[in-house]
Amino acid sequence: MLTANRIRRHSPAWPACLRVSCLLLACALLACAAFGAGTAAPPTVRAENAWIRWLPAGLPAAGYVTLTDSGDAPASLVGATSPIYANISLHRSHDSGGTMSMMPVEKITLRPHSTLDFALAHYHLMLMDPRSGVAPGAHVPITLSFEDGSVLEVQFEVRPADAAS
Repeated sequence: MLTANRIRRHSPAWPACLRVSCLLLACALLACAAFGAGTAAPPTVRAENAWIRWLPAGLPAAGYVTLTDSGDAPASLVGATSPIYANISLHRSHDSGGTMSMMPVEKITLRPHSTLDFALAHYHLMLMDPRSGVAPGAHVPITLSFEDGSVLEVQFEVRPADAAS
């Protein structure tokens, strides 16, 4: 039976590959602890009235939601993902001399103790390249990612193109 003393006596120094492996494992564990696989959304943020304006033939769709931050600090939405759409980005529509255009935004910040209705504030999630057939009546899971690393999974109802918010 090998004891710690016998191992040390027969192996005065750890082989270089073992030291490197231990170092890499320690770094990976620290990274997981620091960043996690996405922590729960801030308990102060909730989502309601989440829906997608569906367009036929795989055209880009738009997602709308009402977010409420009941906390004492701002919460910033910085991205979104879904198993159904290959690409989701944050956008805001602008009226420029009677012509509507949309521009990507890096984040959407909710003020403390406030509610933000995407449709009323001219924000939307631009949903690109559906991976499967999406049709009115379906529900699509979308994970909202916040600047602090937290996430919130929301079920979005798919509505026809002519649906009102």
